[in-house]
Amino acid sequence: MNLIRTDSSNPDFLALVKLLDAELTILDGDQHDYYHLFNQVQGIKNVVVVYQNNEPCGCGAFKPFADNEVEIKRMFVSPEHRNKGIAAAVLKELEDWAIALKFDGCVLETSCKLPGAIQLYKKWGYEMIPNYGQYKGVEFSVCMRKKL
Repeated sequence: MNLIRTDSSNPDFLALVKLLDAELTILDGDQHDYYHLFNQVQGIKNVVVVYQNNEPCGCGAFKPFADNEVEIKRMFVSPEHRNKGIAAAVLKELEDWAIALKFDGCVLETSCKLPGAIQLYKKWGYEMIPNYGQYKGVEFSVCMRKKL
């Protein structure tokens, strides 16, 4: 497994995000257009892409958020590479990068329809919080926070 730090102009990241969006279109159904508004990747400076055998297989990103926190975005592992520790490696790399940049916490939003993602975040110390910002009142959103 090889992880690289890059930005949102990386073509492998963009290809993985395209796969993520296709999967979320099915998962989110009628809500997809709403969520899509908040998942644009242009201008994100902190992106991690994972490669196995030189093949891009996972990604994640963060952007600055309120109160010296970052928001974890666009976490994805291609289906054939799941359950191999890739998502955990991406999350750890993102957290380490945020710490190096002097951020002291992370927030994120995921779907209640993704119990595996929720379990991963809980395992890594994320706690459920009230839905924030654009996710307030959104039935399928689960928001979480972790102090770094």
